Amino acid sequence: MSNLLDTLRARHLFDDMTSPALEAALERPLTLYAGFDPTSESLQAGNYVTIMTLAHFQRAGHRVIALVGGATGLIGDPSGKSTERQLLTAETVERNLVGIRENLSRFLDFDPKSSNPAILVNNHDWFGEMTFIGFLRDVGRYFRMGNMLGKESVRKRLEADDGMSFTEFCYQILQGYDFLHLNQTHGCTLQIGGSDQWGNITAGTELVRRVQGAEAFGMTFPLVCDSAGRKFGKSEGNAIFLDERKTSCYDFYQFFLRAADADVARYLRIFTFLPLERIAELEAALAAAPERREAQQVLAEEVTRAVHGERGLAIARRATDVLFGGSIEGLGAGELESIFAHVPSAALEAAQVVGKPLFEVAALAGMVASKGEARRLVQQGGLSLNSRRVEGLDATLAATDLIEGRLAVLRSGKKNFFLLRVKS
Repeated sequence: MSNLLDTLRARHLFDDMTSPALEAALERPLTLYAGFDPTSESLQAGNYVTIMTLAHFQRAGHRVIALVGGATGLIGDPSGKSTERQLLTAETVERNLVGIRENLSRFLDFDPKSSNPAILVNNHDWFGEMTFIGFLRDVGRYFRMGNMLGKESVRKRLEADDGMSFTEFCYQILQGYDFLHLNQTHGCTLQIGGSDQWGNITAGTELVRRVQGAEAFGMTFPLVCDSAGRKFGKSEGNAIFLDERKTSCYDFYQFFLRAADADVARYLRIFTFLPLERIAELEAALAAAPERREAQQVLAEEVTRAVHGERGLAIARRATDVLFGGSIEGLGAGELESIFAHVPSAALEAAQVVGKPLFEVAALAGMVASKGEARRLVQQGGLSLNSRRVEGLDATLAATDLIEGRLAVLRSGKKNFFLLRVKS
């Protein structure tokens, strides 16, 4: 256990701590927590840094608590934000909590029968019944305005044109009380989070010290950016989610497969449990033969397997093969819908398309702008149905062409796919 911080440092999962005494405290099992905002039905790739850090602590024998902010999610954390977040409804937060609980259960061991099960808590359980007067009397009196105004996240917002609402200003008190509550109920003595959470974390350590008269610790890890300085976890401006209903297994896999040479070794340290010796070998292979992209291949496989399992990795690999010219033969309708989750598509009645010339079907579905364009595409040999070239204008869509009676995959050129859903 005494080497845990060294492990985190080596894996780019350590930035700062509130006291050097944490090093000695980690020589014995302790209880720590990290919070997750329920701003979406699924956690994102950026949250995976927090999850991996918690997993390292759990593997080292420490008891971990994953806190889902059912209450604080109704407020919105101002840290790192230039404007106030849009407030979520209670119904939206509750729906998001269900998805986040599922996400976390894939990576942390919550089995009560295990020797060191993780704990999942929702801070709405203790804030929900608290009155405003009671909160001011029992919690607010321990916070000093000077310290609160001195937090970097507050200063930056106060300097902005829109300023900061009282609602957001109070967020650090709420998060601080989370730490106190977990300290009192679970003996929690450490909170971890990204470096942008330093102000909120220290609000908690200070509150525990004031109320309990005991030391509590905070530890942060760096915010992950790529070599160009872009915040990790987005692809072309879109967030990469851990739920395949929001980001397909293929898109998730491709996101990591596209990692830049300058980033991939760091990502392997952060997002996988591969031994550091193996990562060093992959670094050497990258330097010797960067065109092979072996390190990127291993990164994509390891993370996709961890997040989506062997089934998800198989789908991602098969999708990669199909989308780069491989055959769809043998794939079921469900697999094809996963593979082609983000290609253009249309849904038509069977009577509209079955037995009709394929060039007409392509035009009717909106794959091309007109019948004339569809005719030219077929005549030039550029239209395919289910990986087979359409040979002439008289070729029709047969019922037997529909995969499981409901899907057909059209393609123009080499990579322009179109998914046709047929309703009976």
